Amino acid sequence: QVQLIESGGGLVQAGGSLRLSCAASGRTFSSYGMGWFRQAPGKEREFVATISGSGYTTDYANSVKGRFTISRDNAKNTVYLQMNGLNPADTAVYYCGVKIYYHGLLNSPGQYDYWGQGTQVTVSS
Repeated sequence: QVQLIESGGGLVQAGGSLRLSCAASGRTFSSYGMGWFRQAPGKEREFVATISGSGYTTDYANSVKGRFTISRDNAKNTVYLQMNGLNPADTAVYYCGVKIYYHGLLNSPGQYDYWGQGTQVTVSS
């Protein structure tokens, strides 16, 4: 079993930035497909960004392209989500997910094996 711990959420004004982190357990982090998703109240969990095990390929939801950047540091077992140009529509609980022994990109929540507890991001107008 892989444990994930997210951090970095908070309250920010529109136009501001936050960087989320997700630390994972396990010895084979570079073989994990990773992704960020978010869930607003009353809505389904939606895809935000995903990154391959090597970190060389990424994919983003159209709503965040050009504003958010996903990256990973395999030496630290950590994946990041840099969020710039935040707006109130980005308000949600953000979750990171892991697909073990998978090197590609995954943009559906049902494809992931484990999830973190989530971190709240609130953007005020």
